[in-house]
Amino acid sequence: MYYVCKTIEISYAHNLTLPYPSKCRGLHGHNAIVTIWCASEELDQNGMVVDFTHIKETIAQLDHQYLNDLLPFNTTAENIAHWICEQIPTCYKVKFQESQGNVAIYVSEEGTNLL
Repeated sequence: MYYVCKTIEISYAHNLTLPYPSKCRGLHGHNAIVTIWCASEELDQNGMVVDFTHIKETIAQLDHQYLNDLLPFNTTAENIAHWICEQIPTCYKVKFQESQGNVAIYVSEEGTNLL
């Protein structure tokens, strides 16, 4: 089994749709650190699990953006982590750290067998 991991920092703005009072309902921003794990039993024709550039390009589309305009769901850290995992071939785990003390981790169903 081959594994790769890439960490990228992005800046973004968003607001959450919540049924209760919260300062997160208002427009605000974060400098997030995103870590992506990918795995494959075999390497592709280029000798890679996935090209690091592909991972970077996928995450870069979120950088310096208002995520509510880009993503069709409530832009919680959990939902963003899940979305990222679905965008990258061979990805099985995403850690989305929106601030020093707030981290969401998504592990795909296939990924639970890899842990």
